[in-house]
Amino acid sequence: MNTDIAVIGGGASGLAAAISAKETAPKSRVIICERMDRVGKKLLATGNGRCNLGNRNISSAMYHGSVDVMKIIGATCSAAEYFGRLGVICVSDSEGRMYPNSNSAATVLNALRLRCSELGIEEVCSSEITEIKGTSGKFELISENGRITAKRIIICTGGYAGPQYGTDGKMLGLLRKRGYKVAKITPADAPLRVAPDSVKGLKGVRVKGVVTAVSDGRKLASEKGEIQFTENSVSGICVFNLSHLFSKYEGKLSLFADLLPDMTEEEIIHYLKGIRKLRSSLQTEELLTGMFTKNLAIYLVKRILNRPLTDLISKISDNEIRSLAEAIKCLEFKVTGCSSWQNSQVTSGGIHADSIDEKLCSATEKGVYFAGEVLDADGICGGYNLQWAWSSGITAGRNCALSLNGG
Repeated sequence: MNTDIAVIGGGASGLAAAISAKETAPKSRVIICERMDRVGKKLLATGNGRCNLGNRNISSAMYHGSVDVMKIIGATCSAAEYFGRLGVICVSDSEGRMYPNSNSAATVLNALRLRCSELGIEEVCSSEITEIKGTSGKFELISENGRITAKRIIICTGGYAGPQYGTDGKMLGLLRKRGYKVAKITPADAPLRVAPDSVKGLKGVRVKGVVTAVSDGRKLASEKGEIQFTENSVSGICVFNLSHLFSKYEGKLSLFADLLPDMTEEEIIHYLKGIRKLRSSLQTEELLTGMFTKNLAIYLVKRILNRPLTDLISKISDNEIRSLAEAIKCLEFKVTGCSSWQNSQVTSGGIHADSIDEKLCSATEKGVYFAGEVLDADGICGGYNLQWAWSSGITAGRNCALSLNGG
């Protein structure tokens, strides 16, 4: 099979790249090579199936990695504008997160596939590219189902996150062998693992608070939101947004949780002294049940106070109350690792900025372009990664198509 442009990967960035390429060069033949049995499977799972396709509040602070994300995003339209052109009505919430009005990711995927069909873009599914041969003007893509010869290729294969949707990172291994610089790969937008003993009894607990990432006593970043606990990890969007730090501070990273951000330590002390008087005849396990769920209340008493839960609250000393207040405001969890790729939303790392130019073309091979998560760029939760997928796909697709005619 021969084609002008082969897009490797039929995810968000791949679909956007294919559409952009075909719109720029209508007479060109564009083929999407997808390893799964249909395109867009990971897209259907985004935003818990609602598809958080962008955000109205975009800035460089929302992204990490070597690639200059804002230069690309700033030169393309917003997600709302892009999908408006495809007939999708978009709405946003109070945090700026954008969704299709239908609240269904299927609406977004359907619009992209309809546009691909309208333009005559071909989909070759169940076709995993296992080898890339040749150079600009004649690339040969090898799969177990056959070979595709292409004048240009756009690599949109994603990273390692969500292998159940077809993104297992194998392409990054192939690219590394071709001489590309690949930034350190770790899961991101993911739960952070901690010692199981440090969260014993907290599985299923949720509490709104502030989480601060600290390394060697230095505060790195803080996020506010719902903190969630599992049998061996700390989770929630606020933790997801800090998980990219694990790759840089592995082995030296701790999370400090403020479980009552709206109260000062002194206010908590004052409250607990009042509770000691009010519930003096009750057992210690009831000390914090007016603040937190039973599980969290008992966990804190067990962890901080060295006394039986059956002791009377009246026996608790001022020093113990202060220790509890300090823990409530600054509860430490030492990070032992990042969650599995199956539980990660995005990949930190990828093709380094040194390996591409401002057109998202390879710096070493003419005719090779990149878009999306395969690049060393990742955003926090809230639609930022999909905005990057659309913008980088549009950019790579347009520039790839222009290069067919020497542009």
